[in-house]
Amino acid sequence: MLSTADFQHPIWNSEIKKNLKEDENGILWSKNKFPFIWGTEISLMYSDEGRRAVHLLVYAPNEDYADQFIDVLGKKGRLDYDGRPIFGMTCPEFVDLVKGVNDKMEIIPSHCMTAWYGIFGSKSGFDSLKDCFKDRVNKIHAIESGMSANPSMLWRLKEKINVVSFSDAHSFWPYRLGREATIFDFNELTYDNIMQAIRTGQGLKKTIEVYPEYGKYHIDGHRVCDFFCDYNKSKELNKICPKCNKELTIGVEYRIEELAKEKDGYRPENAKDFIEVIPLHELIGAVYDLKLLNGKKVSEVYNGLIKAFGNEFNILLKTKFEELSKVVDLKLANLIIKNREGNLSLKAGADGVYGKIILDDTEKIQSQKRLSEF
Repeated sequence: MLSTADFQHPIWNSEIKKNLKEDENGILWSKNKFPFIWGTEISLMYSDEGRRAVHLLVYAPNEDYADQFIDVLGKKGRLDYDGRPIFGMTCPEFVDLVKGVNDKMEIIPSHCMTAWYGIFGSKSGFDSLKDCFKDRVNKIHAIESGMSANPSMLWRLKEKINVVSFSDAHSFWPYRLGREATIFDFNELTYDNIMQAIRTGQGLKKTIEVYPEYGKYHIDGHRVCDFFCDYNKSKELNKICPKCNKELTIGVEYRIEELAKEKDGYRPENAKDFIEVIPLHELIGAVYDLKLLNGKKVSEVYNGLIKAFGNEFNILLKTKFEELSKVVDLKLANLIIKNREGNLSLKAGADGVYGKIILDDTEKIQSQKRLSEF
């Protein structure tokens, strides 16, 4: 299942209504019988004892309530200039607006730890859900982990709240979809069942995460100076870039240590399991030593795997080495298994730069040399 995303944008809204058909349970279906749910992401930026900035996911139980939400939100500002519009209302005011449409509407703080717009991020202005939502905090039932954090990091915070994992896709490249996901377990696919699982944890089975080092804000750094460092080094530097003497962008690792109430390794009693894997396009690009993930070679190998094994999660999580090696080079088959078993090495991402898979030359597939290279 996917979120429709950006359903408040007038042009995209018309595309949704043109191409998807809603059933009686609030699920939209494509012509190929793929399910969607009404969802979007809203940016709030305002002043309240300092600068505040946060991104919030919003879900609606059906088209009628999605349209009502669009109507009330449109009275607060423009909806047509961006897929994730910015509003100046406070988070409690936004909760009142959303819940005023219908209490079945759901709000989830997205990529909760990232520096600039994650609710617990170093630049958001908040240290807790209570700081952000004040007396409306009981209306928030889950947080979204984002690609720079995983549930085990979030378990250390004082808020004991359900963790879900989704994946944004701000470009048109399909390989950005589904990098993270949430697995539910219930008898019927309905909006109510999905939100009941998110609110109570019953039916919320596990999440699929990327390695947090892959995310763009895992450690600290200053991209323009090409300087990146871990929590201990950043603390030693007093969060100052040694190259330009400006403040570093503080990432998730440091922020967790600032906010943590539990020791590393703590696991709550009812915590849900999670799986960590790097997306297939990244593995193919790494093993062939290619920088462009949208190039011909990556697409060729990817599509061959999909044709053989059905879908990406099946390839990443289930397909045996022996089967993989019949379709792709042994080095890629090895890397897929290594990824599955949690044995990848990564250079951690920071200050908006994605993390990178580290391979030695023996693990890469050498491309054929040109005549000029001899």
